[in-house]
Amino acid sequence: MSKLLQDVNLGENLRKIRLDKKMRQIDVCARMDLLGRPMLQSTYAQIESGKRNIFISDLIALKEVFGVNFDDLFANLEIIKKYENINS
Repeated sequence: MSKLLQDVNLGENLRKIRLDKKMRQIDVCARMDLLGRPMLQSTYAQIESGKRNIFISDLIALKEVFGVNFDDLFANLEIIKKYENINS
């Protein structure tokens, strides 16, 4: 099973979407469980804060939980240029 490494804070988008949907973190986790992707509230909180990476399957489930598309999940995230400051 593969994880997405959060080199940009995808969690900020997840938090914004969750709040827009007027959901609590525990509500998100309950719906994740119904989709067969159980997740502790503490785990979800770490994903939102960018302290934990996310499984691709969980991201797909969150898309369903929130009723959004992937564009919404990745909105306004910018490419981090890995080598921009090397040799400066």
